[in-house]
Amino acid sequence: MGEIVAAIDCGTNSTRMLIGESTRSTEVFRTLDRRMMVTRMGEGVDSRRRFADPAVERVLGVLAGYRQVMEALGVERCRMVATSAAREASNRDEFFDAAEALVGTRPELLSGLEEGQLSFTGAIRDLDPADGPFLVVDIGGGSTEFVMGTTEIEGALSCDMGCVRLSEQWIDHDPALPEELVACLSVVDAHLDDVVREISGLSDARVLVGLAGTVSCTAAVEIGLADYDRDRIHHFGLTREAVEDVFRTLATENREERLANPGMEEERADVIVGGLSILVKVMRRFGFDECLVSESDILDGLVVSQL
Repeated sequence: MGEIVAAIDCGTNSTRMLIGESTRSTEVFRTLDRRMMVTRMGEGVDSRRRFADPAVERVLGVLAGYRQVMEALGVERCRMVATSAAREASNRDEFFDAAEALVGTRPELLSGLEEGQLSFTGAIRDLDPADGPFLVVDIGGGSTEFVMGTTEIEGALSCDMGCVRLSEQWIDHDPALPEELVACLSVVDAHLDDVVREISGLSDARVLVGLAGTVSCTAAVEIGLADYDRDRIHHFGLTREAVEDVFRTLATENREERLANPGMEEERADVIVGGLSILVKVMRRFGFDECLVSESDILDGLVVSQL
């Protein structure tokens, strides 16, 4: 029996956990448990610069459940991280204290660059280096990480845009007004200017790899998945035509209509348009005809880092 380790990501939009057991194969570890709950920890952080009490309670409730799973599976070590929203919340230490008391591990506050590095490590672990270089794009709730490389990182940048941040800042109507969509796309475009400046050789990237809920939800809607199926989503090829089509559809529907689409998650329905603004613009701007969906991400990177 190998070592059993856990990784927990307290993100802006969701709280997720992966438990893995080390193996002697090339896969490094096998998955024992992987789960996600939308907790919206970053709700209102942009305007208040602090975590709201209800948001903290939602996350702590999920962490309590995760602790039980960890104990049942015999987890020996755990890394728990906090990302974009925690970088901006003035009361993050209070949350960290409570989380540590529950889980037994204190959350690590990751910089955007550290977040991107771990996401890259997780995403490329089951990709063929011969297909690289890869541009890995992790669309989170409050930030989006861009990392380019094949087996090693050649360039990286974290941008302060995400599905929750864009939706809260620029979309006030349901469905979004045309001018609100234009504003979202313009904000994304400005951030992509920074990406072009900071990551040299971006045009050499051969494969766009998309991570996180916006990308997997878009794939689920495109496939028409009534129930989540990791095997069908992981490494699914989302064409630019499909992404544009899903964006047009969801952006012109209200929340109730969006939820009628098979694959649309209830907890993501109010932020998916903001997230899709990023994915659409990345594919347009950098000329990618397809996005490879990856369900291996920062959690996988955190597990690998402990083995």
